[in-house]
Amino acid sequence: MSERKEIHGVKTACRASGEGKPVILLHGWGQNMQMMSAIEEHLSSFFRVYNLDFPGFGESDDPKTPWGVPDYEMFLRDFCTLHGIENPILIGHSFGCRVAIRYAVDYPVHKMCLTGAAGIRPKARPSQKLRTMVYKTGKRYLQLTHQEERLKELQNRSGSEDYRNARGVMRESFVRIVNDDVSPILKDVRCPVLLVWGENDSAVPLWMGKQMEKEMPDAGLAVFEGEDHFAYWHQPVRFNNVLDIFLKEDMT
Repeated sequence: MSERKEIHGVKTACRASGEGKPVILLHGWGQNMQMMSAIEEHLSSFFRVYNLDFPGFGESDDPKTPWGVPDYEMFLRDFCTLHGIENPILIGHSFGCRVAIRYAVDYPVHKMCLTGAAGIRPKARPSQKLRTMVYKTGKRYLQLTHQEERLKELQNRSGSEDYRNARGVMRESFVRIVNDDVSPILKDVRCPVLLVWGENDSAVPLWMGKQMEKEMPDAGLAVFEGEDHFAYWHQPVRFNNVLDIFLKEDMT
């Protein structure tokens, strides 16, 4: 059963189970702790597992103001302080990996497993730059002329599905988060890292996983053939088996 506690100013849902070294599960954008439940159930036989809903998702409240990745990193710091967690093992998917990477650069982390890890910003193609310029120009015009309904229509038909589905402070939070690039700090991640990728991931292409493996000092990449962005979810037994190998020395 999950509990709700105020962390970094936000009522946050979290479930803790098992005993041993601390493991924190960090879900992806638009998801919740239930997406990580198969990992939680498996690892709780060996570790103290914390499975949480990030602010803005699941049973947790929205932040009071828009957050970027640094805000979510500070949230994770406060989460660890509240629960007396030191040197955790972090397991993240997609957006959760952005938070994990930044946290691992600034605070002690024992190990990390990152699957479908977001955080590398690809260079925009000329056509993308043109669409962005047209959108920003139209948005600015509608704001200046106070055409609120047309502005909402423009925003609702533009951007990714995640952007269109976001509401309130989470829409601006999404913009801040997707523009956060962890590329410059990959070299500063000193803990061992297991990268798990779907071969056909279209949301975070495999080349990004290969770049992370190359730039992180102690990283290895496992590729799930034929899988997409949710390789860990579609093949939970295989994913947990790979985790067991990575965490074998830490199991109690």
